[in-house]
Amino acid sequence: MSNYIMDLRQFVGHRPLLQCAGSIIIENEKGQILLGRRTDNHLWGYAGGSVELTETVEECAKRELFEEMGLEVDSMEFFMVNSGPEAHYIYPNGDEVYNVEIIYLSKDYRGTPKRQEEEIEELRFFEPSELTMDMISPPIRPVFKKYLEQKGLS
Repeated sequence: MSNYIMDLRQFVGHRPLLQCAGSIIIENEKGQILLGRRTDNHLWGYAGGSVELTETVEECAKRELFEEMGLEVDSMEFFMVNSGPEAHYIYPNGDEVYNVEIIYLSKDYRGTPKRQEEEIEELRFFEPSELTMDMISPPIRPVFKKYLEQKGLS
């Protein structure tokens, strides 16, 4: 959780927050995508998190990728904005958010995947055809729905 969001939580507790996020989906040369199994809900997702004060969304996506998965990117392309009722989520600890998430795609990464132990149980590349909605963290399911549609898999 970002420092900014943690600071806000001290004042508002578990009440709903509007949360701006930057995220990135990594694809390897085989067309597989890198996902991490979250430690909080044990479901899969891509790298992403809350934008910090003074940070751009692009900087946030790159920072979160490095922190959560140990990878760096040079270039990325805009994929979509995930917001609205489907991006609403109540975390297992009771924190409630309405996400406005800007998601990027990149095949231009470097490094060896390395998980952030506090947030990620496991990292794995998946064939897009292996993905089912029940394995994906709820607030990012609309992103995967669009991703799979673009791959001709839904």
